[in-house]
Amino acid sequence: MNQMPGSQPSMAAYQPVQKPVSSFVKLRGLNTHLHTWGEPDWPLVLMLHGWMDVGASFQFVVDCMANQWRVVAPDLRGFGLTDWPVGKGDGTARSYWFGDYLADLDALIDHLSPTQPVNLVGHSMGGNIVMLYAGVRPQRIRSLVNLEGFGLLDANPAKAGKRYARWLDELKEPPTLRTYGSLEAVAQRLQKTNPRLTTDKALYLAAHWAESTESGYRILGDAAHRISNPIGYRLNEAQAIWVSIEAPVLHVEAAQTEAGLWMARQGEQADFDALRTRFECVPDWRFARIDDAGHMLHHDQPAELARLIESHLAEHR
Repeated sequence: MNQMPGSQPSMAAYQPVQKPVSSFVKLRGLNTHLHTWGEPDWPLVLMLHGWMDVGASFQFVVDCMANQWRVVAPDLRGFGLTDWPVGKGDGTARSYWFGDYLADLDALIDHLSPTQPVNLVGHSMGGNIVMLYAGVRPQRIRSLVNLEGFGLLDANPAKAGKRYARWLDELKEPPTLRTYGSLEAVAQRLQKTNPRLTTDKALYLAAHWAESTESGYRILGDAAHRISNPIGYRLNEAQAIWVSIEAPVLHVEAAQTEAGLWMARQGEQADFDALRTRFECVPDWRFARIDDAGHMLHHDQPAELARLIESHLAEHR
């Protein structure tokens, strides 16, 4: 198989057990980068990464899977090697609307499995994408695993004006992402976010998370993802979609998740026991927790996560 793109750091990086194939497919006008493991005739599993992440993030889980699966993990639009909605570096303040992620997934499924339902795994933002998609296109999904895809806290309508004002301000002064002097520095940044991440895994991810430029290593993600969303999260709308999910859903949480800290920075405190009750509307829903893991549980405990995913998928193979 072909080795994935990305410069190799001078220190020892993680060596994949199953080396993925790198390919591109045109989806809705964007060259979309795919990481693919396994053979074409093996059962298909699509894995969607979270915010400011890439498809290569699932390498460690794939390496721990005991059975034969064809795993395809795209870089979502504006992340990794997938195109941005408009030309890179042209100064345009792009907007990323959540519905586009569902439409991209719909196009990808049409490309990879036009007649058969698929297995979906999504982490964080990717978990929210697959949950909504499974309710909108229930006949297209065989089984679903949601990794820490809690959704967001219900938006306060009284703050709608401030959300729009913040969005307008950020469009005038788009955010930027810093560059790093080396891949080792990128790896250290990843470990700062997730102290459980071992150095070899951090170096492996850094080579997919950043690219070399004349000024240093640039993060492979569009800074426009950091622009505020002017439209608040509406839990009742999400639940009205989730209730139509026909596939069995496994919701996996990390015992030491940091997701609550992120929600707290938005001015609200998250009660995860209460958050979990929002999924009670899903017809076939089950729950699992992984100990000694944070929000990036697919990095922290890939073997246990692989066991849970395979057990769930095998029931509906």
